[in-house]
Amino acid sequence: MPNEDKKDFNAMLHNSKDMPKVKDVLDKGKMYKLLIAAPLDYDALMKQVPEGKLLTTEQMRRKLAERYRADKTCPLTAGIFVNIVAWASEQRTTDITPYWRTIKTDGELNVKYPGGVEAQKAKLEAEGHTIVQRGRSKVKYYVQDFENALVELK
Repeated sequence: MPNEDKKDFNAMLHNSKDMPKVKDVLDKGKMYKLLIAAPLDYDALMKQVPEGKLLTTEQMRRKLAERYRADKTCPLTAGIFVNIVAWASEQRTTDITPYWRTIKTDGELNVKYPGGVEAQKAKLEAEGHTIVQRGRSKVKYYVQDFENALVELK
């Protein structure tokens, strides 16, 4: 994120405005309920992940949709809020959220986290995960066999 050092991510984390909210959305002739969860909803789920375990953004989106009786959770705001959680945690000295344990749905590391993939890679490897590189011109990093380490959310 640009200008991370100038932003107060903890203020963003606690600025729930009118969230969570569920909106009726019509897409391709089908009506469904779309959840826009609050940033603190993501923070609470990410705090449930113990050392050695992992969580995907898709798991969080499904859990929150279920909790708020929606059909889907907005993927755009989910991505934004997960990054806000990470940067907010990085700005604190206490009450740390282990954001590095949250990976993309396919096991990919998040380039937008504080320190980029190198920092996330180092933290995950320190917890016993194996990180593999894929691609030649557009290199991406993934947690090997991440499915075996997924946490079950409450």
